[in-house]
Amino acid sequence: MSWFTASRNAAPRRSGVVTVLDVGSSKVCCIIARLLPAEEGRALSHRTHRIRVLGIGHQKSRGVKSGVVVDLDHAEEAIRLAVDAAERMAGVTVESLLVNVSAGRPRSESSAATINLGGHEATEADIDRVLAAGARQALAAERQLVHALAVGFTLDAERGIRDPRGMVGDALGVEMHVLTADLAPLRNLELCVNRSHLSVERMVATPYASGLAALVQDETEMGAACIDMGGGTTTLSVFVNGKFVHADAIPVGGHHVTMDIARGLSIRLDDAERLKVMHGSALPENGDDRSVVTIQPMGGDEGEQPVQVPRGAMNRVVRARIEETLELVRERLQRSGFGNLVGRRIVLTGGASQLTGLPETARRLLGRNVRLGRPLGIAGLPEAAKGPAFATPVGLLIYPQVAGFESRSSGGGLRFLATGTGGRLQRVSQWLRDSF
Repeated sequence: MSWFTASRNAAPRRSGVVTVLDVGSSKVCCIIARLLPAEEGRALSHRTHRIRVLGIGHQKSRGVKSGVVVDLDHAEEAIRLAVDAAERMAGVTVESLLVNVSAGRPRSESSAATINLGGHEATEADIDRVLAAGARQALAAERQLVHALAVGFTLDAERGIRDPRGMVGDALGVEMHVLTADLAPLRNLELCVNRSHLSVERMVATPYASGLAALVQDETEMGAACIDMGGGTTTLSVFVNGKFVHADAIPVGGHHVTMDIARGLSIRLDDAERLKVMHGSALPENGDDRSVVTIQPMGGDEGEQPVQVPRGAMNRVVRARIEETLELVRERLQRSGFGNLVGRRIVLTGGASQLTGLPETARRLLGRNVRLGRPLGIAGLPEAAKGPAFATPVGLLIYPQVAGFESRSSGGGLRFLATGTGGRLQRVSQWLRDSF
């Protein structure tokens, strides 16, 4: 029985251990957690299990730029250190894990397919056939299928069916959201993980994971967008009627704000990051030019005195980049065709979303209600990991519970890439076979 077949069957609810790896441009985070069956009536939206963290490890990211691996050795070292810290804290050895992906110019498409049922009941095999048919239609050369998700089923003339299993009809159809990405960046990310003697169970799109962690049930049902502002990328996900229906990514994030400050004030990157965190603001504040910040000139002599710069000068640089990024997000949301379905509900998450005044600026530029989203419904996280910066790894922990009605051909082993780890399908389903 495959991982996805097991995840669709809600009856055998047992505990299991899952490991996730968030490879970002600013940090690499590994979390090992136990999934415990939720008590009836107490499960959160779309979740069958409670999550309890056993171990967590995170490192400053190296060798990754805008979500793309640019140095295999440095990225491998950061992954090894993060996984090792989580293993030691949890007291377990990790062999395979779920990994996020935000690189590869993700592209969302709609797809549809129909198969003949011949009047018999729709079975699991029929659903697999129609999902595979819909996924094949959208896959282009040199693109990798990341997600192929059923948005809704049709049975003969009846539309809007959520679960057709056991229903009788002549023709079973599916409307799908298919998310693809360039193959090469995904291959390099998997190669990095394999070089750390680990196997990739599944690649999950960063915007999907962030939305799963930060959005509440009413938001996903009524329509909402989740904007994850990371260090090197800003991703956008749209959920409507409880389904993930669109994703996009912009290769701009919090690190670009830091670079702008460093260049504008001619200071070191570490100093620019400190100034951004401590004094940066996306709001035009009165008195900014009367308040000053102290900086150490880059490459100055040891005896050179620090320089004082008006805080307003620094924050004008910050605001320019933030406003540009939010305008790009607004444009992508309008172009997606889902702008009206989202309504006025926007959730900001990711490490860069913690910049002072960002929700207010987003509210003004996007013309919608904006709130800051944090990971929901997870126990055992240290206090430092409960903020928006950890939405993606928490979403990866939620993903196995919602993987039903996704084509088995999506997000598995990458084409042309052999890992030499004894077969991915075996590892994909190992933890579920052992525990669920």
